[in-house]
Amino acid sequence: MRAVDTNILARYYLRDDPAQARLAEKLLAAGGVFVPKTVLLELEWVLRSVAEQPAGKVADCLAHLIALPEVTIEDHGQVEVALRHCREGADFADALHHAASHACSEVLTFDDRRYVRRAAKLKFKPPVRLLVD
Repeated sequence: MRAVDTNILARYYLRDDPAQARLAEKLLAAGGVFVPKTVLLELEWVLRSVAEQPAGKVADCLAHLIALPEVTIEDHGQVEVALRHCREGADFADALHHAASHACSEVLTFDDRRYVRRAAKLKFKPPVRLLVD
């Protein structure tokens, strides 16, 4: 099994370098590919922030990737949960952090405006709470 870096997946989805996109496509089709969840986190950021792709398209790319039978995703179940929460309005990074914290009693943050409020709206379990004095 071989792990891939974010730029392999970015070329595959963005097709901004046709030669590298073809190589990435062949690699993914051949199988035996491992994608760390840190690479997924970075890929989401690249697609959204650098390539300025709309949120729905970014989520579709991530869903496509984690559904590829030839590709192994680290903590696949956690990534699926994070992607579902992302489609419901959560930030993907926050959703992935939260999914990885599923065995904890709560998730603490200073981000009241975005993370705490969105998590409450989506009824995250464990709850996300603001750390206060």
